[in-house]
Amino acid sequence: MNRPSPDELDFFTDRSFIRDPYPYFERLRETCPIQREQYHDVVMVTGYEEAVAMFSDFATFSSCNAMSGPFPGFPVPLEGDDVTDLVEAYRDRLPMSHEITTMDPPKHSEYRALVARYLTPKHVNALETSVRSIADELIDDLVERGECEFISDFSGPFTLLNICALFGVPRSDHKAFVGEMLDPDRGLLTGTPSAGMAEDPFAFLHERFEVYIADRMTAPRDDVMTKLVTTPFPDGSMPDLMDAVRLASILFIAGIGATAGLLATALQILGEDTALQQRLREDSMVIPNFVEETLRFDSELKGTFRFSRITKTVGDVEIPAGSTVMLLIGAANRDPLRFENPNEFRTDRPNARQHLAFGRGPHLCLGAPLARVEARIGIERMLARFAAIEISESAHGPPGDRTYKYVPAFLTRSLRRLHLDLTAA
Repeated sequence: MNRPSPDELDFFTDRSFIRDPYPYFERLRETCPIQREQYHDVVMVTGYEEAVAMFSDFATFSSCNAMSGPFPGFPVPLEGDDVTDLVEAYRDRLPMSHEITTMDPPKHSEYRALVARYLTPKHVNALETSVRSIADELIDDLVERGECEFISDFSGPFTLLNICALFGVPRSDHKAFVGEMLDPDRGLLTGTPSAGMAEDPFAFLHERFEVYIADRMTAPRDDVMTKLVTTPFPDGSMPDLMDAVRLASILFIAGIGATAGLLATALQILGEDTALQQRLREDSMVIPNFVEETLRFDSELKGTFRFSRITKTVGDVEIPAGSTVMLLIGAANRDPLRFENPNEFRTDRPNARQHLAFGRGPHLCLGAPLARVEARIGIERMLARFAAIEISESAHGPPGDRTYKYVPAFLTRSLRRLHLDLTAA
């Protein structure tokens, strides 16, 4: 196995990490589970326990830079062992500072509470009939064709249509959402915005949700967008229109990309293993743990960033105040101190659900219950409707010599295409 030295390549720019970052993660962790890389001065965290500790310690490790990391850097020089006041004074000048992903408690908790009660496992499980219906409707077309590009033909529209239903996007607008956000060449799931997105995927959503949510203010409905503007903050005040629009937009995008990527990875694994397919067909009770192991083994999120407010020692390593920290979820999910033989895919792994694919602590993914339901049902219906699911050799090459392309991003790990040959049951 080729395992580059931590000092040999720039993780944030070298394209070799797009195809396979795991040898690099392993080499980092073997050297030290917390260490600073030399190119952008980022503290890279590969150990499971260390990552969990930092996820939970929001008082020390702020999410203000969660989406930007070291780019473009902090607006002013940072000195001393406590830069908390500077973080609060300048956080609004950091990228995406108005999004919930970059907020810290208590503000983050207040915004999260607007929708958290409506995305619980109990509430999401009530949507199973609708989720199954959407899956079968999309699969009907695949049965006739006998082949598909799974991401654009199934996992992308499947997750988008499910979250459209949950949020209350009018059915008459579903086609526009699919066309704008899931263009197979230039869209949300390719990492390349479509022309209509004006290089900003939020522009399209902000425009649409501003109209929808303004309407909900005068004509409430039974959907998530209504909850966003009718649920008060703890102090009794109500969210304003743009608060709700921004929150709806980022939750909407997160709810599509992560689950579409999860399903694609799951079908990639199944397409390489006919025996595993048959096992899951014969015993659907194995599917939930198969989903968890997929999340652990090849998480759609490689990592996320944090910013240290104060100097703190974690795992015998001192992290100075003002440090940009990257919690490498993909590495932590393969930490041998937490997961036995972590580079092996095991559907019966007893602690698979301990993965960090959905994060941990205050920022634990709000959409995790929906993602689990969508993944389980999507896999169930694909296996039920097809007697054989195979990786297309014409698109990806023969077994043992496959070629897959991934979205060029250092935060996410998403297949760009997954071509499958399908034999109807």
